[in-house]
Amino acid sequence: MTYSVGVNASEATLTRHRLKGNYCPFSGMCVTCLDGCPGLCEIGKSAVRGKEVLYPQPFGKTTSASQKDYPVDYSHFNIMGTAVGAVGIEADSDKAIFPAVNLETAIGATNKIKVRLPIVIAAMGSTNVAADNWDHLAAGAAISGVGIAIGENVCAMDPNSEIKNGRVIKSPNLEKRIRAFQDWYNGYGFIAVQANVEDTALGVQEYALEKLGVEAVEIKWGQGAKDIGGEVKLNSLERALQLKSRGYIVLPDPEDATVQEAYRVGAFSEFERHSRVGMVTEESFHARVEQLRKAGAKYVFLKTGAYRPADLARAVKFASDAKIDLLTVDGAGGGTGMSPWRMMNEWGVPTVYIQGLLTKYLDRLAAKGAYVPDVAIAGGFTLEDHMFKGFALSAPHVKMIGMARSPLAAAMVGKVVGEKIREGSVPAEYKKYGEQLEQVFIFATELKNKLGGDFDRLPVGAIGVYSYFERLAQGLRQFMCGARKFSLEYITRDDVAALTREAAEITGVRYIMEADAEEVESILG
Repeated sequence: MTYSVGVNASEATLTRHRLKGNYCPFSGMCVTCLDGCPGLCEIGKSAVRGKEVLYPQPFGKTTSASQKDYPVDYSHFNIMGTAVGAVGIEADSDKAIFPAVNLETAIGATNKIKVRLPIVIAAMGSTNVAADNWDHLAAGAAISGVGIAIGENVCAMDPNSEIKNGRVIKSPNLEKRIRAFQDWYNGYGFIAVQANVEDTALGVQEYALEKLGVEAVEIKWGQGAKDIGGEVKLNSLERALQLKSRGYIVLPDPEDATVQEAYRVGAFSEFERHSRVGMVTEESFHARVEQLRKAGAKYVFLKTGAYRPADLARAVKFASDAKIDLLTVDGAGGGTGMSPWRMMNEWGVPTVYIQGLLTKYLDRLAAKGAYVPDVAIAGGFTLEDHMFKGFALSAPHVKMIGMARSPLAAAMVGKVVGEKIREGSVPAEYKKYGEQLEQVFIFATELKNKLGGDFDRLPVGAIGVYSYFERLAQGLRQFMCGARKFSLEYITRDDVAALTREAAEITGVRYIMEADAEEVESILG
């Protein structure tokens, strides 16, 4: 396992070594730590800025993911193609072409939700980077026909929320986020509202169900970036006092007179708002599911993070017993930039490993004849080969791939490029394509034809999301065509092979030198 320079210096935290390339591999410290150095590494900057250096910088403006090189990842598997036959279509070279691959699917225990592409954008909550790009992301999800979840803390972080008797009765921010999806919804995909401890106490999901036309809600146990509640920075005493009054942990305590005076004289400029960790029990989980269904939830999801194997087993069993509509399992390593940096790297079960465990647990349920929930796997998926492997490693249980940082990146780039084009200042990287939106964005004309007069009001970053997803769709269709699987439900575990015995042991997928062994014997006689 290699750590590179990430132990004590990383671009994520804007830290570096004084001695380039000369550092202790396990501590990350420079080989010689010099008296006189102003403090360039994480230790040095922590001596000056303290807990601020826990987080990726600039805080609230970046997305981040682990630098740790895990022993096994999805590159340790290869997709197996074949020259024989076709599944899900007539074995005819004129018909079994990659554009004919069907990527539509449906999720849910009884009432099925149709999605045009098998992607769910994992929850984006109250963070600045999510809020600043939400309209682009949500509209992009809707026109692409995929799922998206609104993350935690949105209502309580909304300065204009109305809270009465400890329950939210109005949140313009949440209303705006939901409308950003609903305005572009075309019959495929979904929007779900997630809740953590504070959201549940405030009745956020009940408000969304009863007042805002939401049908899907997601119970949150955690995420792959951290095993502690979310955090944001607050840049005024008034905001800190407001958030503490709404039930959050705020550090330092804004109600303390000494802290208030320190803030006024400039000893520090930001407060931290933290969420609580949940306390999962089987009884409380089932009670909450029942409450949400009584409140009008047509679909109830569960999102769990990269916790220890016993917690994954709990998630699988509880989701089965409650007949949850979608279970999202998020492997360690990623996030939207608000998680402690070292926690991103050193906490939790990495995605390949947690998917190996997940497959075993779901298979046990299936063998007993129990209800097996539809599953989304998340944790570092960005490209079409990742998606294929995510489906294959747990086939037939995985129905969707969860993504967060990559569609957010597509939204941000689409927004930046699109706005520059509209200002008449095409970025140099794209000048060779032309000066107009329809020339630079390859799918702009297609969207203009689909949306008609509504195209001009489409948040321009949504074109970036749509274009990115269409690239994934074509790439995935090509892989599936090569494997001769013309619909998602036909993908099986032997459509991938492990390149190392360790990868095979972790996942149960056959080692590549042993793949097809029985068929080979039959062929060779």
